[in-house]
Amino acid sequence: MRYINNLKITSILLFALLFYSSIAAQEIIEDKPKQKPLQKTDSVFSSFKALKVDGVAAVVGEYIVLESDIPKEREQILAAGGNLDGVTDCQLMGSLLENKLYAHHAIQDSIQVSDAEIRSQVDYQVQQFLQYFNGSMERLLEYYKKDDEASFREEMFEINKNNQLAAKMRSKIVEEVEITPEEVREFFNAIPVDKRPRFGTELKVAQIVAEPKVSEEEEQRIIDRLNGFKEDVEVRGSSFRSKAVLYGEDPGLKQAGYVYTLDRNKPRMVKEFRQAAFALKEGEVSEPFKTDFGYHIVYCQKIKGQKYDVSHILLKPKVSYEAIEEAKNRLENIRKRIIDGDISFADAAKEASDEKETRNDGGQLINPETQDYNFELTRMDTELYSQIQNLKDNEVSLVLKDEDNRGNVKYKILMVSDRIDEHVADYARDFLKIKELALKEKQLKAIEKWQDEKILDTYIKISGSYRDCEFSGNWLKK
Repeated sequence: MRYINNLKITSILLFALLFYSSIAAQEIIEDKPKQKPLQKTDSVFSSFKALKVDGVAAVVGEYIVLESDIPKEREQILAAGGNLDGVTDCQLMGSLLENKLYAHHAIQDSIQVSDAEIRSQVDYQVQQFLQYFNGSMERLLEYYKKDDEASFREEMFEINKNNQLAAKMRSKIVEEVEITPEEVREFFNAIPVDKRPRFGTELKVAQIVAEPKVSEEEEQRIIDRLNGFKEDVEVRGSSFRSKAVLYGEDPGLKQAGYVYTLDRNKPRMVKEFRQAAFALKEGEVSEPFKTDFGYHIVYCQKIKGQKYDVSHILLKPKVSYEAIEEAKNRLENIRKRIIDGDISFADAAKEASDEKETRNDGGQLINPETQDYNFELTRMDTELYSQIQNLKDNEVSLVLKDEDNRGNVKYKILMVSDRIDEHVADYARDFLKIKELALKEKQLKAIEKWQDEKILDTYIKISGSYRDCEFSGNWLKK
């Protein structure tokens, strides 16, 4: 069901646009009371009567799959751009059964998800959906065949919640699965030579980055303004929340209801933020401090044991036009020195790059998927590919303007330092990729073993024509 699982994830993304949005700087984590065991008078049995008109296709633990869920699942996958050629209703049912099994046992294992976080995500998703309907809730509800906004939000809430439970359960199953070098070797040697995977053309890419500098005057202006907010709150009794609403520049704070819950035992937010927050007493406001996001002051609203409810005001210093031009010209001069042979690209990166993550490696970029220096051409980030596609080996690009997800402008030059043509997998050269394939196979076996065991231990009832399906799992317990 691996293929169907991928489709399942894709379909859920239709409801969960930007599920972990980059605009949400932090999460809210709340304690949730453990759910009581299912009684005979509870959801499954009462729901049989309540939902009889739709038809119950299956029951997994305390979850129900309705007859209407299968065509709805197909419609959602297609709407999200998925390909269902050759995929039968039986396979879609198998996918739904798997997801319900994960979610059911997540509850049995007391895996927690934050209702407050999910509601915040639903709020954001509704706003995203409304953009497609020109702000019309009526058109949105008509499209999704819902009578009112409340029922629409409730369905989105359940989808998000069940998806989180299932994802956390899958993660728990494989979290301790590890692979040894010997297992990787055995995995590779077991693949027939004529069936070994082929890896596409790979490149090593290096870059040098020049970031515009914020002036000392601008930084002091921001600090003074934050100190003014602090004084207004502490001396004049002003509302910290009002100032955060009016002046704060952290969009994630609004999504969180202007309160972040920090737990000393579950680190969230950057180190500087945590240190400032945990040093406060209730009702105190911190001194201004700096992070990679800008300058902050933090207000401690409430302390509940190890948990702190805090708010903050983030202000981002503005970069002047002169500073932007200076960064561009500085990088132009570095590029000229490299082309003239006065300095190597690697030495120039160590000497002049403002990107600390790559500077000491001579500007070499690390592939976030494989954690090595090689980028497979066909899987490369679209933006990076567009910047290096026409470069020859060891050719230095023109100065390129770049903008990160925080809106900060910077300039960079790139160079392709090495190129490996498409090739059949080689154990020594491609060890990390082979290790990844071996680990995924071992994780899949762990999931299959867990699923086989839990199917036998779980109340499962499949009704009607779906009893004639040939499932990949033993859902019919034959």
